[in-house]
Amino acid sequence: MTIELASEYGKIYVTDEVIASLAGSAALDCYGLVGMASLNLKDGIAELLRVDNLRRGVEVRRNEQDVLTIDLYIVVSYGTKISVVAHNVQSKVKYMLEEVAGLQVANVNIFVQGVRIAE
Repeated sequence: MTIELASEYGKIYVTDEVIASLAGSAALDCYGLVGMASLNLKDGIAELLRVDNLRRGVEVRRNEQDVLTIDLYIVVSYGTKISVVAHNVQSKVKYMLEEVAGLQVANVNIFVQGVRIAE
């Protein structure tokens, strides 16, 4: 699926993969985040994704008016306050998608898949 944005010079088409990559890279800038996790858990263990697979830890949904709901599956750093890290990730991702990409975001949902010691 793509979102169509109209400008004075023509139309811009933004795919869900691009939105997921933007959201994943914005999330990685936040303190206390070890990385993105895969959407499904295998044997209760979260698989930490590499930088080139960030969009696999992000699910993008939209309604009829192209307003987005973003689901992020993350792994937080041991010793950090999970609620603060999740709030920072929500704020950063929403800001990045709305202000930088010009998209409308209704919700940014955080699913903490694990806690790890940061390397």
